Amino acid sequence: MVTPPVSGGREGGRLAVPALAVCMVLLLAAGWLLSGHLVAGVPPLAVAAGRTGTAFFVIMLIAALTPRGRTGVRTAAARPRAVLVLAFLGFFAYYSGTLLGTRYVGASRVGLIVSLLPCITFVIGVFAFREPSSRRKALGTALAGSGAVGFLLADGAAAGASGSGGGAAALLSGGGLAFGGTFAYALYGYVYRQRMSDVPALAALPAVTGAGTLMLGLTALLFVPLGGVSAADWGGVAVLGAVLTAPVFLISHELILRKGPLFTSALGLAVPFLVRLGEWGLGSAAAPGALPVLLIAASAAGVWLTVGGPRARPSAAPAAAPAAPSRLAAPAGRSGFGAPTGPAGPSPAADRPAHPSSATPEALPPRKPL
Repeated sequence: MVTPPVSGGREGGRLAVPALAVCMVLLLAAGWLLSGHLVAGVPPLAVAAGRTGTAFFVIMLIAALTPRGRTGVRTAAARPRAVLVLAFLGFFAYYSGTLLGTRYVGASRVGLIVSLLPCITFVIGVFAFREPSSRRKALGTALAGSGAVGFLLADGAAAGASGSGGGAAALLSGGGLAFGGTFAYALYGYVYRQRMSDVPALAALPAVTGAGTLMLGLTALLFVPLGGVSAADWGGVAVLGAVLTAPVFLISHELILRKGPLFTSALGLAVPFLVRLGEWGLGSAAAPGALPVLLIAASAAGVWLTVGGPRARPSAAPAAAPAAPSRLAAPAGRSGFGAPTGPAGPSPAADRPAHPSSATPEALPPRKPL
């Protein structure tokens, strides 16, 4: 019996990645708009704990309905240290930082800081995970970051209606919290792919979101007055978690495994601009001017330079290799995870993790137990 190629089942069609990307961007933008509305009257840590807890319930329910999900949940739960690290980075630190920052400076400004995620992801990948770099990627990262910061400065006054408007101190405090959360989430993408790449996202997320719910929930119970939160506000938090956050978790993790953390984080650059347009449409901010629109275009061009460009072609070196080591080669149609490497490093087949969902274009060290 011939095993089908790994990539065939995962790619699933040329429109799969664009469709997932569009859905994720729209859901993220709607989530930021609702988050900005909620944190105006609800403690941010309560919003973070409620949205994570609701998302955990939905994801756990979906995973329990599939045999593959139930098996994967047990596999992920057997790695408690990895689960705790991922829960801290991707949920506790990210949501605490960004939602507290939203309370200080508003959804638009925090969204602009989060839009720097591709730049932060690129830098972390180069220095911590040995990702390949190039002048094109470095230029694109600088251009994307400059465009986002320029948009913040040029359009900050118009977009600040949803923030507290507390001056430079509030801007620095909120911006620092949001940047810290964004840095944590950029690191989360790499750690997730390195530690959980052999587990389907639907199976890994219940354990990770469950641990994140415990961290955020205990923090909220200890430090946040919850008595003043109305039933309507809790309903909004539930909608944020179940309808907007849970699908984003599943889609973003699937994109991380299909295209890598850098590509997935780059999609977030479109979110703050959609949030800005949404605030304009809802009447909470004025229309963006010509300069902010030009900066949007510059940021988009920077992201294209960072994550776009032609794919690397497979090396022709294996053709010249002697036939003797063929007994060590992976069978036809399978990934070559664990195959021997030459002096130049692992081949594309040898660098692909064993699980079909983890085939990605960016090379990372093999997963190690955490």
